[in-house]
Amino acid sequence: MGEHIGKSTFSEVERKSFVQHLIDDIWALEKMMEGGLIENDIVRIGAEQEMCLVNGDYRPSPKSLEIIKDVNDGHFTTEFATYNIEANLDPYKLDRDCFANMERQLVKLLDKVKQTADEHGVKIILTGILPTISKEELGMDFMTPISRYYRINEVLKAWRGDDFTVRIKGADELSLKHDSVLFEACNTSFQLHLQVPPDDFIKSYNWVQAISGPVLGICCNSPLLLGKELWRETRTALFQQSLDARVWTKAVKEQVARVGFGEHWQKNSVAEIFKQDISTHRILLTKPIEKSSLKQLEEGTVPRLEALSLFNSTVYRWNRPCYGVGNGKPHLRIENRYIPAGPTVIDEMANFAFWVGLMAGRPKKYDDMPSLMDFRTAKLNFLRAATSGRHAMFSWMGKAMTADRIVMDELLPIAYKGLRKFNVDEMDITRLLGVIEARAKGGTGAEWQIHNFRELQKQMKLDSAIVQLTRSMYQNQQINIPVHQWKPIGGVKKAKESFQWVRQVMSTKLMKLYEDDYANLALAIMQWNNIHHIPVENGKGELAGLLTWSHIEKFEKLDKKEVRVSDIMVKNVVTVEPRTEIETAKKMMEKHQIVCLPVCVGTHIVGIISKVDL
Repeated sequence: MGEHIGKSTFSEVERKSFVQHLIDDIWALEKMMEGGLIENDIVRIGAEQEMCLVNGDYRPSPKSLEIIKDVNDGHFTTEFATYNIEANLDPYKLDRDCFANMERQLVKLLDKVKQTADEHGVKIILTGILPTISKEELGMDFMTPISRYYRINEVLKAWRGDDFTVRIKGADELSLKHDSVLFEACNTSFQLHLQVPPDDFIKSYNWVQAISGPVLGICCNSPLLLGKELWRETRTALFQQSLDARVWTKAVKEQVARVGFGEHWQKNSVAEIFKQDISTHRILLTKPIEKSSLKQLEEGTVPRLEALSLFNSTVYRWNRPCYGVGNGKPHLRIENRYIPAGPTVIDEMANFAFWVGLMAGRPKKYDDMPSLMDFRTAKLNFLRAATSGRHAMFSWMGKAMTADRIVMDELLPIAYKGLRKFNVDEMDITRLLGVIEARAKGGTGAEWQIHNFRELQKQMKLDSAIVQLTRSMYQNQQINIPVHQWKPIGGVKKAKESFQWVRQVMSTKLMKLYEDDYANLALAIMQWNNIHHIPVENGKGELAGLLTWSHIEKFEKLDKKEVRVSDIMVKNVVTVEPRTEIETAKKMMEKHQIVCLPVCVGTHIVGIISKVDL
């Protein structure tokens, strides 16, 4: 999330000054490109590793600030939530040992943070979305207490004027409202950076857009969210919706999402992309800036374009153009933001080598992508990859092909040539691209999670299944074998789980009645489904009562075809919340001599816990 902008006041005076600095930065960038000041004689790679912190029960552990303080290494920084940490890797020149060196540094950094985390009773997991995250860990008390994060939340909420809405449909469906942007914290990624010469930037950027669909399809690792099986790469939908400040009206009007793939092929220069984003998206953050970038250029100083960099960090293109300064020299790079974290370091490095090889080996025939492919085809390919993974059917240069076939037949040969062009060590090329080839045949992290999630649910309750799944992911990561070699989770013994909260054992797939239903329908539904208690909702979807078999028996003489459910239901219902302790729920059942408790968030029922569950 970049710098912490601790000195910002977010005042109107600061905003007015920031706007002018932003305009000046665009002019300064264009002057630097015209004057040949942007570095163009070297190619570097870099990466950012996001990771999840979990406790002994494999649930989110909000200890990032303590761990970052104790690890005492500038490579580590905070993320939105207190159960996430980011490690920024050093840049490496794209040449013989670059991937081996980066892999060694990544392993070293992970070992270092793991050692510190262990002292806090915390484990480190690499995954696109942590399966054990629940709605409970998405409250403001889990937001990292840094002004930048609070400001983003405040401004986006104010712009939207309503709660954020998440609606994602896959094998299951998730539909709910949330009062903060913290859903973004569910997403953890392995962000890739590639330095690009300014005169080749547009050709490279259009190519990187074109290959995004099949590259994502072979790297999917985020199929589960809040116990729901959704997209193969659910992060793409979740990230867009969690930061979506667009206001929906009855009028049909074009609105560009702050998180997105883009709207068209690019034509002129990287400055044009920045101009489009400034023209399309409101300024989210500001900061005090001492000197104009144009003034710095006049004085012979390389400007950092602070206003542009801050603005750009709040526009979340999946392929984001970036400006930076390293060793006193300005450069341009493309940041790949759609690759998920995990499943292992070897998988991540394989993804990195594949992507860099594709970029470096771009055949000349793909220099003019607008003449070869409609932009909406590339955009649709990306969406298909996110929803269906490597088995998605794409349109590739006029042919219908699955992602795995495009990877095997079209893209891997390009990646091999690209890495060899920069004299990358042949053993690293074979080792890393061999992982991609084997994964195209054997399966992605998303496929492994889905298969085992479904099998575990046949043996145990949902909460136990996602804990077992997360535990197995962690164990496989420790031996660092690529995901296509992971074995199914077999012979799971019902281990002694640390059940503490009602939400861990409650039933969530509920039969429901409505106040105006007739008693004969209620009786039939209960008989058909062999259930002895059923919640009753009103027209607003709120819990209005509870109907049990014993209550129906009490009104045996009444005409069931005439009596409404509202006439015979229990209206004063004893309820609990998802975070009610199980022991408390047991005592409440004993005290009131009841066999079940509806589980509610506010006035809405989200589950039910019975003596059978206990």
